[in-house]
Amino acid sequence: MNCRLGCGACCIAPSISTPIPGMPDGKPAGVRCIQLDNMNLCRLFESPDRPKVCGGFKAEKAICGDTNAEALINIQALEQATN
Repeated sequence: MNCRLGCGACCIAPSISTPIPGMPDGKPAGVRCIQLDNMNLCRLFESPDRPKVCGGFKAEKAICGDTNAEALINIQALEQATN
């Protein structure tokens, strides 16, 4: 599965413990990544500055569902289950 352009759920729902340019302490769950633009696209997508955890995320039907809203719900649930 390819990411849905403009989804952004994986840049909002999970916590990221590694530094992100502009967010040196990472980001808490539910906080929009500073690198997510107005169209919900990652400004670092092809950049070597993109955190490895972000680059390692692969869109899957079971996680991303059929809609952006479903992806956000699913990723929030995974975040809560792993805390």
